[in-house]
Amino acid sequence: MEIRPGVHQIRVLLLRDMPYVNVYVVEGKDGNIMIDAGWDSAEAFSTLREGLKGDGLRLQDIKEIVITHIHADHYGMASKLKQLCGAKVAMHRIEAENVDSRYVNFNELLRKMDDELRQNGVPQAELPEMARASLWMRQFVVAEPPDLILDDGDEIGNGSFGFKVLRTPGHSPGHICLYEPRRKLLFSGDHILFEITPHIGFHPQSGDNPLGDYISSLQMMEELDVKFVFPGHGPIFNGLQLRVANILSHHEQRKKAIAEAIGDGLMTAYEVAKEIPWMVDQGGAAFQDLSLQDKRLAVMETVSHLRLLMVEGKVKKTDKDGVSFYLAMN
Repeated sequence: MEIRPGVHQIRVLLLRDMPYVNVYVVEGKDGNIMIDAGWDSAEAFSTLREGLKGDGLRLQDIKEIVITHIHADHYGMASKLKQLCGAKVAMHRIEAENVDSRYVNFNELLRKMDDELRQNGVPQAELPEMARASLWMRQFVVAEPPDLILDDGDEIGNGSFGFKVLRTPGHSPGHICLYEPRRKLLFSGDHILFEITPHIGFHPQSGDNPLGDYISSLQMMEELDVKFVFPGHGPIFNGLQLRVANILSHHEQRKKAIAEAIGDGLMTAYEVAKEIPWMVDQGGAAFQDLSLQDKRLAVMETVSHLRLLMVEGKVKKTDKDGVSFYLAMN
């Protein structure tokens, strides 16, 4: 549907428990810009094609496909669409550097993930499957380097809309948002969502303090003059500053819960993750009830909070036999 003049939102089908990703097409005198692409499956392509057709849009009018980050549900179909319409694919430099190691030559990344999970207390019996829990998504990605490399502050335009590229690390190290200052529109990818808080987990590719990076980039968002936010999942919304405040509050509460779970003892990230609630935006779930992939996300999200707590001087870490234990500094 055309949700704002010249801005079309297409809900591209994914899976039952991940129902859709928002793909946006922004019309311009010099061609259309697509923001994100969905992943490469027959169902996803069918819903994208029908969405374009229903809004009177054509693939061949897309001149540029801007990828907010290289997670499969946002990046996977970009190469196929490029072949079909001749558009150039653009993404941030950091995301471009991670494509090969994430989707093509990924054995070293798997080894690093295995090491991180082991170091953070995941039992040996769970390690192999947990380290490989997200490999199934590779089938939905055609991994090719982008045509255009973006950096923070770059500008993208199509004769009608002019976007400023904002690097917003956290959910992914080279995640970008697109800001249209004249119309006061923000395309936020997975940086800011309305219905759920984005996953901010430690990862071999994330940098040392992904949650600290995320909070800094969230606080930068508070300074923007924005009328409407167009997220990668869920509904568009206004009230950006209020949503930012809610997400910041969530992470403060989560840090407090983690420090309380540690108490006066020494605990691994895995042990902490087992003690706190998950999916609180969706009614809540206990760690033991999560899928294997979600358990990994929970452990690595716990690690990201613990790392920020260490920077703040509220937690200290000690290693024994290659496993990290955390102590709360009361």
